[in-house]
Amino acid sequence: MKVAVIGAGVIGITTAYELAVQGHQVSVFERNGAAAEEASFSNTGVASVGYAAPWARPGMVKHILSHLWQRDTPLRISSPSMADWRWLWQMRKACDSTTFARNRASMLRLAEYSSHRMRTLSDTLNLEHERSQGFMALLRTEREVQLMQASLQVMRDAGLSFKTLTADEARDIEPALNPETALTQAIHFPDDEVGNCRQFTLLLKGEAEALGVKFHFNTGVMPLSNAQPKLIRTSEQDKGEKFDAVVVCAGLASAQLLRPLGLRIPLTAIHGYAISAAVREPLDAPRSGVIDEQYKVSISRLGQRVRVSGGSEIGGNAKRHDAASIKTLYRVLDNWFPGAARTQDNVQVWKGSRPMLPDGPPLVGASGISGVWLNLGHGASGWTLACGSARVVADSINGKNPDIDLQGLGLERLHLQR
Repeated sequence: MKVAVIGAGVIGITTAYELAVQGHQVSVFERNGAAAEEASFSNTGVASVGYAAPWARPGMVKHILSHLWQRDTPLRISSPSMADWRWLWQMRKACDSTTFARNRASMLRLAEYSSHRMRTLSDTLNLEHERSQGFMALLRTEREVQLMQASLQVMRDAGLSFKTLTADEARDIEPALNPETALTQAIHFPDDEVGNCRQFTLLLKGEAEALGVKFHFNTGVMPLSNAQPKLIRTSEQDKGEKFDAVVVCAGLASAQLLRPLGLRIPLTAIHGYAISAAVREPLDAPRSGVIDEQYKVSISRLGQRVRVSGGSEIGGNAKRHDAASIKTLYRVLDNWFPGAARTQDNVQVWKGSRPMLPDGPPLVGASGISGVWLNLGHGASGWTLACGSARVVADSINGKNPDIDLQGLGLERLHLQR
């Protein structure tokens, strides 16, 4: 089958690879000049099953309102558009406990499957992407410990592996943790991984090319035509190329590509920040990855670099940086791993747009339009969910029953009108 994949982030590249493995003739169209140039470029690097969870949960609206005027907040609303406000309103409607439990279960199911698939690909193909094993949540206060209990119970019920640690036990795993920073408890997830998402994506692109996948960079795609939805056109003048199937993996651009088909996908950009710097002293740096639960900031070791990621900004744009958000990243790094990185020079500062749906889970599978498939809206969990989502879509296109239940991952849950 001749298949077009739109988008060459980690979602698009994994999808192209899985389709090629199953014998399809695959062409990838990407508007940027290389793979993994947008949300996959400088993300946290953490692939955590337990942290794959919807934003829309009981108490989230109150949580958002409580952060509006705080100085050091992990969540900011910056010049939101009317579309952003509509998205927040839709999210509010998905915050009841029943909907949250259903969406959380869908994401956990996909995340577990994806974790196994990522490990299989990495080991089988010998993909060296600065991997390290294990991830730890750091809880500064007793209040954070109590707030974490409901989430831990969901993970426990799902059979996820984790261990509650004392401060001393946490420092046995991460010896460089600053003893002067208050640490009431930690949660260790031994099966989670930290790795370089962009490097993984580029390595897998090479494997896809070896299987015959063709890449078209610096090539934007016109919105799909309702009359010929499987026709790919790169300009108004282009007569186009016909495919047997089209998979839309274009992040935020997916909504515009699908609109002529009558699909109004409620995607919005949740902007996040990251700083990456060279390791100054290996003994002072993390061995793998941690997350500060108070500030929602992750600190990851990626080879000879440290990456600090955090912040969730609704509204604004990817080019305008919020100085307070970046300052928080530096401060949290200094709290936990002082002296770990060379933060005085050659620091890479990045802001990326994570395409998120209001209720949380991505859209993975059929679009309801013959030959058009969806793999989009993974939000902050793209790295965690990529390999599983790709395999599910490839199996579905190939006429195979996916290895997991897809309930809660399809369009039907959003009640979209065509």
